[in-house]
Amino acid sequence: MKAAVGDRIVTASGVVGGAVRDGVITECPHDDGSPPYRVRWSDTGEETLVYPGADTVVDPAARAALGVPGTSGEQAGPKEPRQGRALTWDVRITVVESGGSTTAEATVMNGPSDALRGVGHARKAPEDPEVPLIGDELAAGRALRRLADRLLAVAEQDVSAAVGHKAHVHR
Repeated sequence: MKAAVGDRIVTASGVVGGAVRDGVITECPHDDGSPPYRVRWSDTGEETLVYPGADTVVDPAARAALGVPGTSGEQAGPKEPRQGRALTWDVRITVVESGGSTTAEATVMNGPSDALRGVGHARKAPEDPEVPLIGDELAAGRALRRLADRLLAVAEQDVSAAVGHKAHVHR
């Protein structure tokens, strides 16, 4: 793995369901770009020394986006094999509550102009006590489930287009 100051680094959690961390490389002590790297993490702002493993991806495109000299255009010499890619998709959940009924809309931005959404509803029984958090959880969970179904349907369409015949994605 090779990196330079200004590159974005993304590390997956070693635990199922754990957080994915990302940051910016602030120091690269070796001239050849080899680890370790000093990284400022975006979630905490702290800087740590990182020895990246197989669960880590370095994104030099972030350096070019920041205008670091020598990163625009094609570089001379042989290209290194692609190490992978890292993306961040933000999901926004909007919850509206009115008269014992809750509606949630989950929206994901999966590109510069593409957005997918799922809507979920929850309604309490007239005899049940008013506990808004429960309605929020139910409506949001249902919205996220519908959003997940929509993402899988889009992926299935994309796979079908890529392979040239009808494909099925397991859900």
